[in-house]
Formats: sequence, C-alpha cells, structure tokens
Amino acid sequence: MTPAINLAKKAGITFTLHEYPHDPKADSWGGEAAEALGLPPSQVFKTLLVSLSGHQSTLAVAIIPVDKKLSLKAIAKALGAKKADMADPAVAEKTTGYVVGGISPLGQKKLLPTVLDSSAEQQTTINVSGGRRGLEIELAAADLLALTRGKLAAIASES
Repeated sequence: MTPAINLAKKAGITFTLHEYPHDPKADSWGGEAAEALGLPPSQVFKTLLVSLSGHQSTLAVAIIPVDKKLSLKAIAKALGAKKADMADPAVAEKTTGYVVGGISPLGQKKLLPTVLDSSAEQQTTINVSGGRRGLEIELAAADLLALTRGKLAAIASES
C-alpha cells in the first residue's frame, strides 16, 4: 500500500487500481501508463512539481494529461505567483515522499497547493500515479480535487 492508496481508502472514495509492468527504459512514464492500460492519453494525468516565484522551497503541484505540456505561465497565474519553474527532482522527491515517475498527487508528505488541468472535467474518471511507477489510481476528478484541496485551471498546452 502506498500513502496515495491509504488516503483514498480512508476517505471512502470510489477508485480502481491499475498495475502494469514498468519499463525503466520507457521514454515517457505517463505515455507508458496510457499505452499499458489501453487508455487515451487524455485520461491519464501526470503529476509535476513547480517552484513558485523562484524559490525551491515554495512548491506546488500541477496535474496535466500525459500528452500535454505544462504552461508555467498558466500555473503561476492560477496560483497568484509571479512566475513558476519546474522543481528540482531531488527537492520534489524529498518534499512528496515519492520517487520521480511515481509521484502521486495524493498522500504526499505535505499538502501543497494543487492545480488540476481543466480538461479533467471532460472525463468521467482520470488516472494518476498511485505512488509508484507501474501503479495508477483511477478516480473522479472531483474526488481528486477534494482530497488535494486543489482547483481547476487551464494549465496544459500542446506538446
């Protein structure tokens, strides 16, 4: 059990776990998940950490479809920051308690400001990392937002 799964169970939400054999040589961990599970990339979301206003200690979580790119300008605006940069991977791992490629938006060590791309509203359910590579948790976007105290915003752009 990962902290993400434990949080979902404790909250009593409806969710489904999907496991697949992770290939460490995969070019895109999110793309690998979508392909392995036979899902459209628009239904599989990746979790990215950003630092706000140039401070590695001021982190936030962005959740976007695996086939999209994060708009740093859009996430900064959504969170009321002057700018956003991608967080250092080592800082992301230390802050969340998860390894890169398996960072879940759920069950992180510290609740961070979280923004889910608004495209999630078009899906009945979405898939996010379950807390390790090769494990996805499928749940309603509304449940994800409730558990992370997150908000919706258009933060993804075409790759």
